[in-house]
Amino acid sequence: STPLSTDAKRETFILSVDVGTTSIRCHVYDKSAGIRGSSASLLQVSLLYPQPGWVEIEPEDLWKGFLTVVKGAVQDAGLQMCQMESLGISTQRATFMTNTGKPFHNFITWQDLRAAELARSWNESCTMKTVHGVMKTLHFLTRQKRFLAASLVVFTAQHASLRLVWALKNIPQAVEDGSCYFGTIDTWLLYKLTKGLVHATDYSNASATAIFDSYQMCWSGFICSLLSIPLSILPRVQNTSHKFGTCDPSIFGVPIPIMSVMADQQAAMFGECCFDIGDVKITMGTGTFMDLNTGNKPHTSVAGLYPLVGWKIGADVVYLAEGNAAGTGSAIKWAQDLELFSDVRETEAIASSVEDSDGVYFVPSFSGLQAPLNDPKACASFMGLKPSTTKRHLVRAILESIAFRNKQLFEVMLRETRIPITKIRADGGVCTNNFIMQLTADLLGRKIERPSHFDMSCLGAAFVAGLGTGYWRNQEELKKLLSTDQHFLPRRSKAGWDKGCPYRGVLQSWERALQRSMHWYSQP
Repeated sequence: STPLSTDAKRETFILSVDVGTTSIRCHVYDKSAGIRGSSASLLQVSLLYPQPGWVEIEPEDLWKGFLTVVKGAVQDAGLQMCQMESLGISTQRATFMTNTGKPFHNFITWQDLRAAELARSWNESCTMKTVHGVMKTLHFLTRQKRFLAASLVVFTAQHASLRLVWALKNIPQAVEDGSCYFGTIDTWLLYKLTKGLVHATDYSNASATAIFDSYQMCWSGFICSLLSIPLSILPRVQNTSHKFGTCDPSIFGVPIPIMSVMADQQAAMFGECCFDIGDVKITMGTGTFMDLNTGNKPHTSVAGLYPLVGWKIGADVVYLAEGNAAGTGSAIKWAQDLELFSDVRETEAIASSVEDSDGVYFVPSFSGLQAPLNDPKACASFMGLKPSTTKRHLVRAILESIAFRNKQLFEVMLRETRIPITKIRADGGVCTNNFIMQLTADLLGRKIERPSHFDMSCLGAAFVAGLGTGYWRNQEELKKLLSTDQHFLPRRSKAGWDKGCPYRGVLQSWERALQRSMHWYSQP
């Protein structure tokens, strides 16, 4: 390659990596938030299935994949490592392992179900019933929301807490000799990048473990005591914008400061510049994650919305209320595997080729139903099949179900938080489907903005890292850098649609199908 001039060498960039469930992506960003170089691999995160319901990632494989994409992105940009001003990291949440520098076991991912029975037994236990009763009483006496939150606590296999309990029971010697450390993916990467000097995480990642008290902003002594988790094994929690350490020079040839660590959904929220109370971000990937900025106070939900720390920068803390639906991209992939279509890009045209789904409804609950129904025993199903049903009707019903779930989550957020919505932005691979985007805008009755680029988690981590070094000055500057690909405006005048809620009759029929699919299995 051509050697860089002295002026070119002075130009600096932000390096950002997003470690997802099935891929690792890295981008090199310039001052205008333009992508100068990229590297991604679908092969660097190999999911392992050692037993039915178990989903793991080999730590060293993930580390090697991380290094590969970082070096690949800088090479793709035609730049040198010395031009990287700082590094930002975004990671999938609630995937963890325990180690003493050397892992005791593979990463146990957020998809892993080994703690499902443990969660069921805890939720049905006398201990939990007592805890709920005591917390309700304390809330009645003090009116403090953190006691109300504790009175509503239920354990799920998705949370890291009970999967950690399982791991500790299977490696008791690590706790006994005091050498065990708990860490999510970001903690492991920090440890590796600093050659063992840093055992830390940030507030956004910590808040997604179900071991963290978002009201007190610290690891929950109550949860740890209840589940016999030693507080000593948990990493130090730092601000999201913080100099976590410096990459050891032996890794990339130069010491690159690590200036941000974020959980992926919170990073996407930041990348979408949803900085203000009432801003909403909808990420439609394998699943859907809808996040609402609730400002400097966590939201206590009775319908299953999760109160998360969005980010902590200096003394400022931003909280999010999050709802999720598991069957989004995964439902579309399943339909493709059934050969309902050959290319995902065809689905928009297929769905639009028929006027409606001919009374067919799809319930996307391969992993149960999340908020507001919260039924892990629900089954996925087609209802309303008839001799006139074609593949096109089935495809349309699947795409409609994704928009219907968006509507359901949005209504819960409006009803529970009573926060006026200021803007809605969407990202993730599924948001490239105009049919889903337009129907979601119609159902929500709101304008939805779609960005020009979809790796918002990477961009969010880059933004935070850049703010930490002064590469970008403030959030207002970041808003000006954000580019929008398309606006989807709600259509109100289409014949047959009710004034108050477009698609009302179809949505009500789909909700009836949901009810019929609930409590299908005897076990989650």
